Amino acid sequence: MKGDVQSRIVHPGGFRGGVIRVPGDKSMSHRAVLLAGIAKGTSEIRGFLQAGDCLNTVRAMEALGARASLDAAGVLRVTGTGGKLLEPAGPLDVGNSGTGMRLLAGLCAGAGTKVTLTGDEGLRRRPMERIQKPLELMGAKIRLSEGGTAPMRVEGGGLRGIEYCLPVASAQVKTCCLLAGLFAEGETAVVEPVPTRDHTERLLQMGGADIEVQGRKIRVKGHGAEGPKFTARPLDIPGDFSSAAYWLAAGAAIPGTTTRVEGVGLNPRRTAFLGVLERMGAKVTVEEGPAAGGVEPTGNVTVEGARLRGTEVGGEEIPNLIDELPLVAVLGAVARGRTVIRDAEEMRSAESDRVATIVENLERMGVMARGRRDGLTVEGPGGVRPAGAVRSFGDHRVAMALAVLSIFADCPVCIMGVSCVEKSYPGFWEQLKKTGVNVE
Repeated sequence: MKGDVQSRIVHPGGFRGGVIRVPGDKSMSHRAVLLAGIAKGTSEIRGFLQAGDCLNTVRAMEALGARASLDAAGVLRVTGTGGKLLEPAGPLDVGNSGTGMRLLAGLCAGAGTKVTLTGDEGLRRRPMERIQKPLELMGAKIRLSEGGTAPMRVEGGGLRGIEYCLPVASAQVKTCCLLAGLFAEGETAVVEPVPTRDHTERLLQMGGADIEVQGRKIRVKGHGAEGPKFTARPLDIPGDFSSAAYWLAAGAAIPGTTTRVEGVGLNPRRTAFLGVLERMGAKVTVEEGPAAGGVEPTGNVTVEGARLRGTEVGGEEIPNLIDELPLVAVLGAVARGRTVIRDAEEMRSAESDRVATIVENLERMGVMARGRRDGLTVEGPGGVRPAGAVRSFGDHRVAMALAVLSIFADCPVCIMGVSCVEKSYPGFWEQLKKTGVNVE
């Protein structure tokens, strides 16, 4: 990412596990703000992730007419518009948030708000045709820049419901269509090739939307131009499983270490990484607790470290561990044998081309890795012997995965471009120090 030169030096060893709590779920934070923003009254959101991506979504909803305030206890209060969105005075800049851009596009297209959505250099490289097609089929006008990227101009209103089969499994595209469908005439149905995270469906059901899930088909009844009549309500957001995964991965690869993450979301569409850890040889214990706000399953996860073995991930489990794939590659570097990631073309259109960035960084760390069209192969455990600094390429998940791998290196590792971590996990580096790792 241009201008992102901040670096951290992570020293090997030191990770001692222990009890850890992580910030609120990023995906839920985005969705909660959007739905609270069109509800009538003031919603209280506890556990909201106070990170760059999610705060950009809050600012966007304020520009569309909602009001928001965050108190000292971290409770976000959002006073909604009752379904009518204002036309903002200028473009809405969502920074590096692909989730924010795609979800806002669906909401604004449905509500009939003319808006230009833009973001930083990294976001303006990511593909947006995947939401352009279904929104245009519903009757919206979507203009993209050359190459099918943002800035994106959205002119909606007067939409009609459609049935849309997703060509690629994507919770963001699914949610974009469902949000637009709330304001359409008739019914909108989205058919997934494989199930993806279902935070949107859960939140819509909680809010009283007429939504039905039949296997891989999700139907939502439209309310026409008036939009849905949601009423404000309190919501508790659990800890983010994708944030917990960094600590679980580190602990899993150190025999004799016990790592426990408490109060984390256990949505079954998000926790496939636990199955990967078990296949690789770690012992995983899950204690389920009460559902957060009656919406999302939550609880505690304990991992006991072991000498790991390589594994293969692919097929229907990929959408449910898409954020953790950089960690799977990192664990492959310290595990016995070969680790293969396949059926993961989506890695190439994330905040960076994660296949290319992970392979390049693994090779710089002395690890044998080979990219493939739909994933990568890692050979371990040949040792982690850095040959110079590694780079995040502006990708927060790459930066944090490299931090985990650095624990297993034979000398300190300089990770360049780490300010991007603040977009999803503020306080990550301080928390890494608390686990015993020496971070400069």
